[in-house]
Amino acid sequence: MIGKLKGVVDEVGEDHVILDVHGVGYLVFAPARVLQGLPSQGEAAVLHIETIVREDMIRLYGFGSAAEKAWFQLLLTVQGVGAKVALGALGVLSASEIANAIALGDITAITRAPGIGKRVAERIVSELKSKAPAFASVDAGTIAVSTQAKSDVATNAGDAVSALVNLGYAQAQASAAVAAAMKTAGEDAETSALIRLGLKELAR
Repeated sequence: MIGKLKGVVDEVGEDHVILDVHGVGYLVFAPARVLQGLPSQGEAAVLHIETIVREDMIRLYGFGSAAEKAWFQLLLTVQGVGAKVALGALGVLSASEIANAIALGDITAITRAPGIGKRVAERIVSELKSKAPAFASVDAGTIAVSTQAKSDVATNAGDAVSALVNLGYAQAQASAAVAAAMKTAGEDAETSALIRLGLKELAR
């Protein structure tokens, strides 16, 4: 089983890279974010590899970090999410952004990924919410506040995050700011209060 590949970038396609490892070209499928972040052709690169073996094929999936690979594995456990959809999600959102979106119940952020509609996004949040804190970029205490919130509060938090993203802030920044705002305003805070306090956090 291949866990990691270190080689030279030979060719980058729309959804894959060919990595030359001592003369052997490995075809590795990867999220758009990973492909865009690869060095130029002929330069060295390292990818964390997830190998999927089926009766009719063997495919390698590459990621820039162990966290991305872990989220790929987690997303595949959700009904209705295959490798293509999981790659699409990681192509739009970083590992920490996915974790924060799930922890805060931000359905809108997750549906930004190609192939993920509202129903699948809700299923992702429901099934992976308990696992999100371990992969989130904000501290566990902050995330714990949001994961313990009631469903309507999680919706308020998600709406607040979406509003901040629409104002131009990065997903990870917005998620962290709203999580901090929830600690200040309480678990029953309205969306408008979370947005206002979130903006104050971001202005610090």
